[in-house]
Amino acid sequence: MGDPKKLRKKYSTPAHPWNKSDIDRAKGIRREYGLNIRKEVLIADSFLKKYKDIAKQLIANTSKQGELEKKQMMDKLSRLGLLSTAAELDQVLSLTIQDVLNRRIQSVVYKKGLARSMKQARQFIVHRHVTLDGKDITSPSYLLSVEEEAKLRFKDKSSLFDENHPERVQAVPEEAEVKEEKAETKEEKKPVKDKKVIAKEKADPAKKEEKKEEVKEEVKAEEPKTETKEEVKEKVAEVKAEETKPEEVKTETPKEEKKEEIKE
Repeated sequence: MGDPKKLRKKYSTPAHPWNKSDIDRAKGIRREYGLNIRKEVLIADSFLKKYKDIAKQLIANTSKQGELEKKQMMDKLSRLGLLSTAAELDQVLSLTIQDVLNRRIQSVVYKKGLARSMKQARQFIVHRHVTLDGKDITSPSYLLSVEEEAKLRFKDKSSLFDENHPERVQAVPEEAEVKEEKAETKEEKKPVKDKKVIAKEKADPAKKEEKKEEVKEEVKAEEPKTETKEEVKEKVAEVKAEETKPEEVKTETPKEEKKEEIKE
């Protein structure tokens, strides 16, 4: 039988494991792409670093073997959908980890609308609901080629194969729904003008100035009138003068009362 195959790591760990910026970046990527452990981020980083190192070597290598290796690498990256067929070698250095993670089967299932979230897409794959050209794929980290992406679908025996399944109804990516809602609210808020009115306003600049003046006059009329300092002082003086005036009270003296009694 021979010795069993020795399993090797598909990733390399960073030189300093407790770098805060790297830890925060890995957390954000895991949250965005529904990854369970940091190991999946390291695998994508190592995959990207491998091809960038090869590209740097091939840029300086102008031999026939170098041209052959360059063609093989560019063909592979174009099959995976990471680069276009007309891409150049320098464009390999501009690839990011997001480009690699977007080609995972988990991300493609979510983007095609077969799942409501990244975590649900992972669950469908692990539970053997998704097939690729009749083959079961249970690894969410499998990198899809452009040809395989068209063959991705639910298994015939799976309950999710039915389009009326409750988990498939309105199974649209959340980001697309949020964008549609924002677009609708913006359209509702914007006042709609007739095309004729807009054309007239553009043709007659004098009318624009008249409308501006009318708006300014309306704003001035709506604003409360402010009294000047002199008017306020006059009002205060009038109030004080009224307070200082003695009240006229008519009182009858006892002498006048006696005179009226004698007359009677």
